[in-house]
Amino acid sequence: MSDDDIRPDSSQADSASGVSHAPLGNTYHKGPVILRGQMIPSETTTGKLLASEESTDWLHMDPWRVMRIQAEFVDGFGALAELGPAVSVFGSARTPRTDPMYKAARQAGRLIAARDVAVITGGGPGIMEAANRGAAVAGGTSVGLGIELPHEQELNAWVNLGMTFRYFFVRKTMFVKYSSGAIVFPGGFGTLDELFELLTLVQTHKVKRVPVALVGTQYWQGLFDWITGTVLEEGNISQLDPSLMQITDDVEQAVDVAVSGIAR
Repeated sequence: MSDDDIRPDSSQADSASGVSHAPLGNTYHKGPVILRGQMIPSETTTGKLLASEESTDWLHMDPWRVMRIQAEFVDGFGALAELGPAVSVFGSARTPRTDPMYKAARQAGRLIAARDVAVITGGGPGIMEAANRGAAVAGGTSVGLGIELPHEQELNAWVNLGMTFRYFFVRKTMFVKYSSGAIVFPGGFGTLDELFELLTLVQTHKVKRVPVALVGTQYWQGLFDWITGTVLEEGNISQLDPSLMQITDDVEQAVDVAVSGIAR
């Protein structure tokens, strides 16, 4: 008898009198779930599994999505488990190759690789391409964690270990789990999202140490004047640890900060 079979709940019956005290009737066991009365289905899980499918709507249902999410975690962990020490580099996908920040990100990738540390980016163009390029040309490990978007380009040509994700939150987990520090170049909403994700994890003690360097004083200083002024004074955050978050125009200093969380 399978777990899906209808089984009377004997604890609900009075064997001496033969009178049932189960007002909703029999209990149907569906794994750890119990169903009674009108909630009892007309067919079993096994029956549904073995029935022929005329529609593929089930591919878009939440239970199936859970399996795809699980598969992405498994694939990501499998691909990166032996990566070794790594630093994430975030920044705009829109930065042209002629921009000084592109050159700076390329230098950062090269300096990180020179320390035998892997570079992880979102795998796109702009700042991400620059950092991957610097690492790859220097002979280092150049990781690209892409995301499936309607108008996003494929992983850039300088990635030598790459994976594309369906779900942002799975991709974010990989960045956080396998990076010991981060360098953040000027960028938009995606870059800000990654930055504040890291700062939130540090502030809430979900991670022990993720030093963050922001490159571009003119770009970042106004934002952090507001954060360390208005937001802090209102009591909405704790004081930011200056050893874990620094704004600089010096790429070498940014690399020093980002790798400071790596035990040697």
